[in-house]
Amino acid sequence: MNDTRLLAPCPSSPNCVSSLATDERHRVAPLPGYADRAGSLKLLSAVLATLPRVSFEQVGPARLQARFTSRVLRFVDDVTFYVHENGGIEVRSASRVGYYDFGANRRRVEDLRERLEERLGGLTPAQGQGAG
Repeated sequence: MNDTRLLAPCPSSPNCVSSLATDERHRVAPLPGYADRAGSLKLLSAVLATLPRVSFEQVGPARLQARFTSRVLRFVDDVTFYVHENGGIEVRSASRVGYYDFGANRRRVEDLRERLEERLGGLTPAQGQGAG
């Protein structure tokens, strides 16, 4: 299932990435998670809680909304996660201001991917685009 309504679409500017984007400029792969929504939400929350300058909250039964603040200039980037019933995690990371982000949103998503994979260890992770 590829429901592009799960996350807001990226604007045409290069300061956004999304696992639901259809163009390569904005596309990132979905994040790994456990094989169920509850486990993936717990895993994602645990990883986010270890990061500096991040605040987050669960919004509804399947969505986490996070705000990352840069250290020096205090720019805020919004990151939204949608977790499918099968545990796959869709992600969208976008800057609030500016046109270019110099790859910051893509690097953030890839860092989160590494941290999630590390916590998952040898388990076979669920992927996004799942039924749910």
